[in-house]
Amino acid sequence: MIDRVVLIVLDSLGVGALPDAVEFQDAGAATLQHIFAQQGSLQIPNLCQFGLGEIASVGCAKTDIVASFAKMAAQSSNKDTTSGHWELTGLVLKEPFPTYQQGFPVEIVQAFEDAVGKKILGNYARSGTVILDELGQKHLDTGGPIVYTSADSVFQIATHEDVTPIADLYQYCRIAREILKGPHSVARVIARPFRGKPGEFERINSQRKDFSIVPPAATLLDRMKADGYVTVGVGKIGDIFGHRGLTEEIHTRDNMDGVEQVLAAMQRTQKQKGLIFANLVDFDMVYGHRRNAAGYAAAIEQFDARLPELIAKLSPKDMLVITADHGCDPTFTAHTDHTREYVPMLAYGQLVRKGANLGIRASFADCGQTIADIFNTQALAHGKSFKDDILSA
Repeated sequence: MIDRVVLIVLDSLGVGALPDAVEFQDAGAATLQHIFAQQGSLQIPNLCQFGLGEIASVGCAKTDIVASFAKMAAQSSNKDTTSGHWELTGLVLKEPFPTYQQGFPVEIVQAFEDAVGKKILGNYARSGTVILDELGQKHLDTGGPIVYTSADSVFQIATHEDVTPIADLYQYCRIAREILKGPHSVARVIARPFRGKPGEFERINSQRKDFSIVPPAATLLDRMKADGYVTVGVGKIGDIFGHRGLTEEIHTRDNMDGVEQVLAAMQRTQKQKGLIFANLVDFDMVYGHRRNAAGYAAAIEQFDARLPELIAKLSPKDMLVITADHGCDPTFTAHTDHTREYVPMLAYGQLVRKGANLGIRASFADCGQTIADIFNTQALAHGKSFKDDILSA
């Protein structure tokens, strides 16, 4: 039986529009396929061996598939990081998080300004780099924090490192998180520090920090931790789950640091049972939202090149699962936000069946329910286990 699962989320690596994508203004989105089409090729032999080419047409050569594979559909009424990760761990949200594309209401803004003692700038929906061009100089002049949002349920605060110490920016976010409750419970408050001079502003992605709403019900992480299993969160996993259900949290600088931290956690926990859960955010944050298909393609290839190292670290009773939380098609022209898409599910290990096609799963929660089933922990509220379909007899 499986003793340890390594679950890696390639943030935003969608594989085609869901049937309800039109309701999210995302009809026709296909993150992975469109990246391949625009670049003309993708050098991802290891992901191809895992069955990614069976899920999406990305030019994989004919090969023996060594993993089980599927596409998974979202059931939550959102297309964001928080609901995607929560659904992966068995929590499906049927009510969407509130969004504020016309700006946050006066009472929210006033409460925030009173608490931080500064007048804000912005309060509208905008790309995170564009708003720095629009308001960065004024922020330098006045010291007022830049507050903005997007199509997602986010309250983002941007400040220059020479104007507002990072610790103070994080405190602003904690204040906002306390204010944004009840009907205004946005999914995430996000610290967006930046540096540089006008015309050359750049975001300090390594010091971005998410302050997520706490899950309203138990997740896979809660169940496993309660049962005594190790639960290691790598990247922004701890932030996404409100720092709940984890025995260890490890923050990362970028995708490759994320891989390094996963490898280190695998080494550190090799005699323990449980879950290592990682998010590699650069696909989404650095390339998807910035509409950089070439950079996104290079990042996929870079991850693929590290896959043999992850495989080499697996013990005979380990299972590696690679998936995503939503899409963010860098070729999409309607907007620069997340896209409503299927996500891949690739499961590999010595005890996992090779080439098992699990078809289209009804929910991301099938992934979490399967892991709960493997560890014989309390069943999750949502999802159907595919344990018996992937584990060798």
